[in-house]
Amino acid sequence: MKLIRTEDAVGHVLCHDMTQIIPGEFKGARFTKGHVVTEEDIPILLSIGKENLYVWEKTEGMVHENDGAEVLRSLCQNENMKASDTKEGKIELSALVDGLFQVDVERLYAINSVDEVMIATRHTNTRVKPGDKLAGMRVIPLVIDEKRLEEAKAAAGDTPILTLTPWKLKTAGVITTGSEVYKGLIKDSFTPVVEKKLNDVGIQMTEHALCNDDLSMIEEAIGGMREAGVDLICCTGGMSVDPDDKTPGAIKASGTEVVTYGAPTLPGAMLCLGYFKDGTPILGLPGCVMYAKATIFDLLLPRIAAGIPITKADIVSLGHGGLCLGCPECHYPDCPFGK
Repeated sequence: MKLIRTEDAVGHVLCHDMTQIIPGEFKGARFTKGHVVTEEDIPILLSIGKENLYVWEKTEGMVHENDGAEVLRSLCQNENMKASDTKEGKIELSALVDGLFQVDVERLYAINSVDEVMIATRHTNTRVKPGDKLAGMRVIPLVIDEKRLEEAKAAAGDTPILTLTPWKLKTAGVITTGSEVYKGLIKDSFTPVVEKKLNDVGIQMTEHALCNDDLSMIEEAIGGMREAGVDLICCTGGMSVDPDDKTPGAIKASGTEVVTYGAPTLPGAMLCLGYFKDGTPILGLPGCVMYAKATIFDLLLPRIAAGIPITKADIVSLGHGGLCLGCPECHYPDCPFGK
């Protein structure tokens, strides 16, 4: 591209959009990339402060910002995502389905380490719904050396760096433990909370059992949930290290491979997570899930609902950002908890 006086631009092709702002009336591209400047355009261009214009001068190896943004989009977009029109060299991606949004953070860092390109995303492992904005990308200059784009492609690898996985698990069995609830001495306030959180990620509670604080009884209830074929088993209560809390032992005795008993999050440190050999997850939920707005359950449930296995390393990583600040008015998930 080359810079020329606006008065001399008649017949030349603009190589980028020209934004016009009329307070309270209009903000947008008054002239778009590719527009051939006419005599009538000159006063308008001067009125929006354009005394000089960059016009397209085709140079080998240089790529326009819009085309560069399209390259970056191709490094990001995966199924279940919609791309916006390219506007002033920028493209945004939004969600088409309910599900779990994830970012390959290391590859994102690698791409953004390339000069003159940028990609900004939501946090990884975020629950999203249709229409939610996921990412935005653009090249920084008006034209970019195609070698920069080749560097970005190399950093990205062969697959898109973003994924949006729809909810996969459909059914859950909930086992409520505690002699006081089992004997009807107090109302079960735990199960309704869990059921609502499950519904929020497309999972229906199809099985429910009440158990005394008895290891064999809880283990038998877990076996019943397995026979019923639910996609997820949640055990509520009895998760501390007190001698009369039997739920962690029952989960271990049920034949599951325990990923963790304990998590570096507050609230939610006493969580237990395991998987059966067929991949069915089982959770032991600490009492905080019943009364706290956001806990470890909220951090892990979207990944579980999307059918994505959780490892010990995933649990360990939650320590950075795993402290809920206990704000007087909770704004989760629009807060730093779990991020």
